[in-house]
Amino acid sequence: MKITIVCDVLGSPNNGTTLAAYNLINFLKSRGHEVTVVCADKDKEGVAGYSVVPIKNFGPLNALLRANNVYLAKADKNVLSRAIEGADVVHILIPLHLGSAASKIAQKAGIPITASFHAQAENVTAHIACMNSRFVNHLVYLYFYRSLYKRVDIIHYPTRFIKEVFEKHVKRTMPCRVISNGVNDIYFTKRENIRLCDKFTIFCTGRFSKEKSQQTLIKAVANCNFKDNVKIYFAGCGPREKRLRRLAKRKGVDADFKFYTRDELPIALSGADLYVHTAEVEIEAISCLEAIASGLVPVISNSKRSATKNFAIDERCLFEAGNWRDLSQKISYFYNDPKQIQAYKQKYGEFKEQFRQEDCMRKMEQMLEEAASAKKQNER
Repeated sequence: MKITIVCDVLGSPNNGTTLAAYNLINFLKSRGHEVTVVCADKDKEGVAGYSVVPIKNFGPLNALLRANNVYLAKADKNVLSRAIEGADVVHILIPLHLGSAASKIAQKAGIPITASFHAQAENVTAHIACMNSRFVNHLVYLYFYRSLYKRVDIIHYPTRFIKEVFEKHVKRTMPCRVISNGVNDIYFTKRENIRLCDKFTIFCTGRFSKEKSQQTLIKAVANCNFKDNVKIYFAGCGPREKRLRRLAKRKGVDADFKFYTRDELPIALSGADLYVHTAEVEIEAISCLEAIASGLVPVISNSKRSATKNFAIDERCLFEAGNWRDLSQKISYFYNDPKQIQAYKQKYGEFKEQFRQEDCMRKMEQMLEEAASAKKQNER
C-alpha cells in the first residue's frame, strides 16, 4: 500500500506518542509499504519519505511551547496535497491543525482516513493551567471530534479507557479498533541483572511534567523509615526537572534524573527492584508496560484519568492518585517482604505477553488495509 502518515508533533523519540509514531512508520516500511510522513521536523528536510511543513507561530505562546519541547506544525496545503495524492490510506496521529487539514484534503479526494487517539484533553490543558477543569477538557474533546475524528473511517484507540472517555464526551460511537502501541522485544529479552546500586532501587519513567506527578514518589520515599536505603531513578526529561531535583534534595531523598537511550533503558530496568508509575493523566503508559516486560513489579496510580491502573493485577499494585502516604505503604510492603516481589513477577509473566509490539503493529497494518479495502469495495 501507499500510506501517508501525518503527525503534528514528531520530534525526538523521547515520549510515548513519538515512539508510537516511529514504531508504526518503521514497521510499515519493513513490511514493504510505501510510507510518506508529513511533519514539521527541520532535520527531515531532504530525507526520503518525509514531507516537511513549517512550524506554526503562536506569538506569545511560543516561549511556553518551547519550554515544554513542543513544536506544532503549520498546515501547508500544498505540501499536504502532494503527500496525500495517490495514497491508499491516510493515517493521522494527533488531532491538531496539521491532522485536521490533512483529513479535509483526504476526504475531498475520496481517500480513506484512519486516526490514532494519542492526545488526551489534559495533555493540552496542562499547558494552560486548566488541566483540572472538566468544562475546558470537555471543550477540547469536542474540538478533537469536530476538527478530525468526525471525518475518520476508523479510529485507533490504544486502550478501551480512552475510547470510553471520548465517546462519553462526544455522545456517539464510531468505527474503531482498540490496539495497544505495544512493547518492543528488547524489553522481553532475558538478561543478567546488573544492579543499579547497592540500595533498594525504584524506577520511575515519564516526562517531567505536571500530569506525571513524580513529586508523589519523592514524598512517599521521604516518609519511609528506610529512606536512607532507597534510591529512585527517574528516567525522562521535561520542564519540571529542576523543581523535582530541589524537592528530592530538600526531602533528603537519593534520586537520579537521566534520559535513557533506547539501548540503555532495558538494561537499567532489569537492574531495579520495583517500578512506580505516578502519572495521573495517561492514555496508555508504554513505559509502565516496558517495565513489566523487563520483569519489574509495578505500583501504579489509580487515577480516574489514566488507563495505566488497568495494568495492576490487584490492590497491592495500586495506590491512591496523588496520595504519597498510601504510596509509601505500598512501597514498604514490597521492601519488607522481598518474596512478594518474586511472587508478583510470576503473576505478571503471562499478562505481559499480550503487549508484544510486533503483534500490535500487525493489527495496525490490518486496520489500514481494512480501511483501504472498504473504500475500494464501495467504489465498485
